[in-house]
Amino acid sequence: PGRSFQLAYQLAYFEQMANIDDIIVASGIESEETRTLARISLANYFAAAVLMPYEAFLRTAEVNQYDITLLGRRFGTSFEQVCHRLTTLARPGARGIPFFLMRVDNAGNVSKRFSNGGFHFARFGGTCPRWHVHDAFRIPGKISTQIVQMEDATRYFSIARTVSRDNSGFGVPDNQFAIAMGCEIKHADKLIYARGMSPENEANDTPIGVNCRLCERRDCNQRATPSVNRSLHMN
Repeated sequence: PGRSFQLAYQLAYFEQMANIDDIIVASGIESEETRTLARISLANYFAAAVLMPYEAFLRTAEVNQYDITLLGRRFGTSFEQVCHRLTTLARPGARGIPFFLMRVDNAGNVSKRFSNGGFHFARFGGTCPRWHVHDAFRIPGKISTQIVQMEDATRYFSIARTVSRDNSGFGVPDNQFAIAMGCEIKHADKLIYARGMSPENEANDTPIGVNCRLCERRDCNQRATPSVNRSLHMN
């Protein structure tokens, strides 16, 4: 999957750079550094669209209840590539489920954030330790599910799984990450991962926050730092 994606990515530079540059010019971006990043992002999007064509991919996803592993096998792509593509299905008249996605390493560093579903991400810092994305490292390669509830009472259905990148050569450690992807609870019945669950029952929700510094929950026994909006009282 990685090699196929890289070939499609290079194809964007050979055949689509005029269109990509037209998009960047029309956006009004002035910084050359930002233009370079935008060019890379659009080439990546082109590669994903080549490997997972919009209509065929959306149709297959809906018929198979967004089974990510099955989609990867059908289109010859990796788990992470499928998750990325699912966050981009927002074409007017042919919209998929509005997913959010986040990738973290085992130290809690966030390396990717995509929010097509209104999920509350902190721009800086880590995430809530109660969110199961951090538990994924305990069960590598297995998909776990969770229903979470934010402080404003919005509810989301979430799945998490580790992904790894094999490095070349003996003694070179592999890179391992955890991917979390989800959507608003109202879409959960369309997902194969919610089969057998009762999304309407809030009793099993896990209360989480954006991160400790921004969270107002007073009864959390996993708080790492005090909220920036409250003073810390010592007894």
